[in-house]
Amino acid sequence: MGKGSLEQLVSQLARRAKVAAAAIAILPTTTKNAVLLSLADYLQAESAMLLEENRRDMLLAESAGLSPAMLDRLRLTDAGIAAMASGLRELVALPDPVGKLEECSRRPNGLLVGRMRVPLGVVAMIYESRPNVTIDAAALCLKAGNAVILRGGSEAFHSNIALVTLLHRALISHAVPADCAQLIPTTDREAVSHLLGCEEEIDLVIPRGGEGLIRYVVAHSRIPVLKHYKGVCHLYVDRDADLAKAQAIVLNAKTQRPGVCNALEGLLVDAAVAPAFLPPLAVAMQARGVELRGCAQSVALCPQMSRADEEDWGREFLDLILAVRVVAGYQEAKEYIDRYGSRHTEVIVTENYSTAHRFIAEIDASAVMVNASTRFNDGGELGLGAEIGISTSKLHAYGPMGLEELTTRKFVVYGQGQVRE
Repeated sequence: MGKGSLEQLVSQLARRAKVAAAAIAILPTTTKNAVLLSLADYLQAESAMLLEENRRDMLLAESAGLSPAMLDRLRLTDAGIAAMASGLRELVALPDPVGKLEECSRRPNGLLVGRMRVPLGVVAMIYESRPNVTIDAAALCLKAGNAVILRGGSEAFHSNIALVTLLHRALISHAVPADCAQLIPTTDREAVSHLLGCEEEIDLVIPRGGEGLIRYVVAHSRIPVLKHYKGVCHLYVDRDADLAKAQAIVLNAKTQRPGVCNALEGLLVDAAVAPAFLPPLAVAMQARGVELRGCAQSVALCPQMSRADEEDWGREFLDLILAVRVVAGYQEAKEYIDRYGSRHTEVIVTENYSTAHRFIAEIDASAVMVNASTRFNDGGELGLGAEIGISTSKLHAYGPMGLEELTTRKFVVYGQGQVRE
């Protein structure tokens, strides 16, 4: 496809999405829910077809030498398809935020002032691997009254086409414009550049993927971008921690699913408990195939640990590798997090109420946790039902983005003929 024709294709998609957005914004909740339920049924009925298309992507990805973490994100399974369908049904059960009137108050002059939740408009979703994002993003945008343009990674091209085919089948079956959810039908990377220039049609860009992708989008977009550069999540074991509790949390945070953004990447341990905590933890980690890279104090306590390089601090490994550092106490742990954190998820393990609340107040991250695994920073786990991504910037959302974060608010004013003096 030539450069001119590709730009024209993307421009046409954006214009059609803008038209569709006006229709989706006023769609009744019952219709939106009916589409989602039909899509859930189609996913399960067509699981064999979806797995076959995903197998094509997997073979190409393996031959291209994609990392194990990327392959894990790309792979579809029967359980994964069932989870997508279940997620759609859970989304149906969530309240529709569109039209919700909030913060109503009567002004001294008699005006009734409130704020109403309204859709953002057109959302462009640019992502890598993870075919489930195709369904998650489209479903969340639909329920929140937005049109969406999907630009998945080339490694998931066949999977995404198959999923969008089923999505369009569900939309058309309920007389909803298929243009409200479009997939850019090419693997040409120039399509992203053209998409980022459609500021008249697109209201928000949400990139999900590696740091390189997000930085490219931020640097080239004329449209507001919700950023999530990387997930460098830390856990600090305080001197007042329950060490058995701490070990269980660290093991879960690092090993349950190491290739995702809310996996643990850096462990900080108070020097007062390091001799008691680190040696048994290192044995447990080694049994699970985790490579530990530590500071000089950590290595002295654990011979099986290798010495960390400077670039290991603040690094997103997305693998069974963990950076370990012994710190003098809370203040040094905070300073380390301030320097190396990515504002994603930070955890303290402690039984000291005052220290826990100091950590909550002082640490800047989209989720700050006490005595819990980093893996809980997820829309479903935090009660949002689902998420379209995790924002580590503060405008206009911070943390997992659910339905409400895919809307904005406008002022609504009821009067009885008031005029301003």
